[in-house]
Amino acid sequence: FALLPRAGGELRAFVVAHSHMDVGWVYTVQESMHAYAANVYTTVVEELMKGKQRKFIAVEQEFFRLWWDMVATDTQKQQVHQLLQEGQLEFVIGGQVMHDEAVTLIDDQILQLTEGHGFLYETFGFRPQFSWHVDPFGASATTPTLFALAGFNAHLISRIDYDLKADMQKNKKLQFVWQGSSSLSERQEIFTHVMDQYSYCTPSHLPFSNRSGFFWNGFATFPDPPKDGVYPDMSLPVTDANLHLYAQTMVANIKERAAWFRTGEVLWPWGCDKQFFNASVQYSNMDLLVDYINKHSAEFGVTVQYATVSDYFQAVYSRNLTWEIRDSQDFLPYSSEPFQAWTGFYTSRSTLKGIARRASSLLYAGESFFTQYVWKHPEGSICKYKALKQLQSLRWAVSEVQHHDGITGTESPKVKDMYLNNLMYGMLNVKKLMASIIFDINNAKKNGEVYSSVYTKGSGKPDVDLYVVVYNPLAWNITTFVTVSVSSEAMSVYDELGYSVPAQVQSSVESQSTYDLYILVAISGLSYRKYSIKPSDGKQSAFVGSSIKYKRRDLTHADQQSQQLFPVVNNCYQIVFDQNTNLMHSITDRETNQTVQFTQEFLEYHVNGDTKKGPISDNYLFAPNASAVPVSKAVGLEVMSGNLMTEIRQYFYSNVTSQDYIYALYTRLYSVPEGYDGKLLCHRIEQEYSVGPLELNREAVLRTSTNLNTRQFLYTDNNGYQMQERPFKAYVNNTVARNYYPMVQTAYIEDDTTRLMLLAERAHGVSSQGNGQVEVMLHRRLWNNLQWNLNNSLTLNDSSVVRPVIWLILGAKAVTNTLYRTSGLALEHRPVVMFGALSGDKPKLPRQFQQNPVHDLPVTVPPNLHLQTLSIPGWRYSSNHAEQVRSIRMGKQKQGDADFSRVLLRIRHLYEVGEDPVLSQPVVVDLKSLLKGLGSVMTVEERSLTGTWDVNTLERWKWKTAQYPGKRFFNSTETSEDFIVTVHPKEIRTFFVYFQAQ
Repeated sequence: FALLPRAGGELRAFVVAHSHMDVGWVYTVQESMHAYAANVYTTVVEELMKGKQRKFIAVEQEFFRLWWDMVATDTQKQQVHQLLQEGQLEFVIGGQVMHDEAVTLIDDQILQLTEGHGFLYETFGFRPQFSWHVDPFGASATTPTLFALAGFNAHLISRIDYDLKADMQKNKKLQFVWQGSSSLSERQEIFTHVMDQYSYCTPSHLPFSNRSGFFWNGFATFPDPPKDGVYPDMSLPVTDANLHLYAQTMVANIKERAAWFRTGEVLWPWGCDKQFFNASVQYSNMDLLVDYINKHSAEFGVTVQYATVSDYFQAVYSRNLTWEIRDSQDFLPYSSEPFQAWTGFYTSRSTLKGIARRASSLLYAGESFFTQYVWKHPEGSICKYKALKQLQSLRWAVSEVQHHDGITGTESPKVKDMYLNNLMYGMLNVKKLMASIIFDINNAKKNGEVYSSVYTKGSGKPDVDLYVVVYNPLAWNITTFVTVSVSSEAMSVYDELGYSVPAQVQSSVESQSTYDLYILVAISGLSYRKYSIKPSDGKQSAFVGSSIKYKRRDLTHADQQSQQLFPVVNNCYQIVFDQNTNLMHSITDRETNQTVQFTQEFLEYHVNGDTKKGPISDNYLFAPNASAVPVSKAVGLEVMSGNLMTEIRQYFYSNVTSQDYIYALYTRLYSVPEGYDGKLLCHRIEQEYSVGPLELNREAVLRTSTNLNTRQFLYTDNNGYQMQERPFKAYVNNTVARNYYPMVQTAYIEDDTTRLMLLAERAHGVSSQGNGQVEVMLHRRLWNNLQWNLNNSLTLNDSSVVRPVIWLILGAKAVTNTLYRTSGLALEHRPVVMFGALSGDKPKLPRQFQQNPVHDLPVTVPPNLHLQTLSIPGWRYSSNHAEQVRSIRMGKQKQGDADFSRVLLRIRHLYEVGEDPVLSQPVVVDLKSLLKGLGSVMTVEERSLTGTWDVNTLERWKWKTAQYPGKRFFNSTETSEDFIVTVHPKEIRTFFVYFQAQ
């Protein structure tokens, strides 16, 4: 591609002033607000008011909102409104954070984006249309689709493989039209700009001085800003003496970058991490430089202007060029240098990753539970405003941890604690809310019942009747087990009508004194059931699991020739163990009678922590210095078997005489009695791992080896939304680490006929290092002496024990296809269990359960759809844009209570085009009938992904491609007539629903 002729041959540099503000990383949000973040907005607003030409982009909404709510004066708020209208201030992305792309779930990406967009639209009538994903460690193909669905016109990324970036730069291919979803293809494509090698920070080297340039405010200090306002490393000020030299330096960099792009527009980011806390010194120096270059533009061949991201993209768009199309391939994993593969963070801080996902799942349940309460129980006694605040505390916490130094595990210990505290606080709020709703709708006061969301293990006293209330947050009927800790084996379980419920009790894995009670629950969509657990009278008690302990086996002396095999069987599988080794031997899929050799072992990668000795592993990087080493020389085995479930407990010891183990594996196989729909349960091989505390500089993996001829192909998901094919690639350096990929929810290997699926409840790194193999990294504990890491407490000395769960599904490809999406969501959204007890002071009412049998109409969708959101956001904005803008200009947006009448509904199609003959079909949904259990639907408005656009008025830019040479605006899907919607493969459809007032 030749450079296009330019007006006067000039290059145009767009100077985009920005501050990259990590929402937690090394410092907590509070520390950052105090040290610099509040000052960014205070001083930037002041400086923008002083010069119409000055501009700035604001990115992370969490910091902006804290400033707006806690710091900004009325005058400053007025000024922000004015600066937005004049285009001097622009919000880009507009989410609470700049979310990580590798280990986040699509639901949580949408949540944090919606949370920020709702605030911006309600407060300013502003709708971001450009992204600025400058720092996430690798780029997912889900992100461009989400931003397209949110109404964005262009997407911007930066961190992709160093060798790929160099190649794209050389060939002027850093800009393209990305079709992130193969099923949505050109309907949700988006123009994408990859930043050049300088990325988002201004190059600060000055050839004429040993001081740096362009960072005139220096660098932020912690914990307090300096009293005298003098910050460390303040750049050389611009003076008459050095003005020309400064200009030459800037122009040279602009020209170097221009050579890598097809048009004469150059995006020149001005800023870096924690910049613009003293905007005055920044702009006063840059003003001189901008003016000088423009006065001498003929000599320099360059003009310079302050710009927002939209100014830059508007200029490129108006060139009307034809762009190449990129398909749905992502940019993961990411290596920044030959020995720096950023694949360690896929597993770092596994406990935080697990709690973040539990919190997200609890929020999902709490939202639909509260929405139903508001509409089904208008007379209810719960204060809705307080309830909304409880939900908002968890929305905020789950949004916050999606930050690219949050759920990634790449933060300092005190910041990890901040995320965890915020998540725990929000979870406690939502559990309290759910328990109080149950209390309210069960007339509990009258019946003398007490409900608590928080059940302490081992407190179930056998003489007190315990209630278990189980809520199914999915819009499908589910049959599954919930586990309750009890203090005796002799227990009986009854449903609302007093009928006995199948259950199994056995000694607990975790404690000698308690028992695990597994209760089989069958619950319809978005409904709850109430069970009572009583000390057994001997008549209808739970099955008691019986235990067989096998002798600990020494793997080093195991006789390979003589196998002593024993099977564990349910209706779907036969799993065979070998008593010689106490390890798994094979699995037979009983449907096809296909037997797969199947062994599992724990291994550790030993990694280097000494920078003098070579590449290191840290929170971000995985740098193994050799193959993984098996961890155990001896395995203990115990089998708990009962009518409903068999649990195989394997303990891995470093040698035959070891007292303690660091690794344990619990495998559960379920049998479902007649009369229950056991399809998903039967096909689920549930595994729970206990790993830790590890020794230092160990990375723990579970490697599963099969005789499937997979040709070393692995498939992993992008954010629980779509699958990516991962062929094994050989590299000159670092091949092991560069073949690690993130598994957010799903990974699989397969041969021509059979597939082995893994479903996860938190993110892990996953790889196929051999034919027929898949290994999952479960835990990491590291220490290194890199000074930068030590200074920032980023050494990952994580001494915890982690307990992740993975569900395995093995079978013919066509069968696993029908199971894995529903199963993945069933693992993500396991039923919420709440506890109640009859308080002793009231006499028991006869037939007390009969008062409130489950009479509600369930909410259910077909198995290829997922009810992704059912919530009451509480936004006060008008869904008519002109009206919303008018009320803001007239200052009416300030007061007013939350709006409970608007319900946010999202429906997602789970399948790709052509993936399954039945499940990939479009689905017709009657929204009125779907939601009739909540009330009578009056109106439905179809909206953009985050709710801020009416889809009928949303016109995205259409960038020209060879596929579609005509440039046109892009309109979205067909909208609903008479509440009937057709949902096509991979679509995510968003609606505002209004019910008839009761």
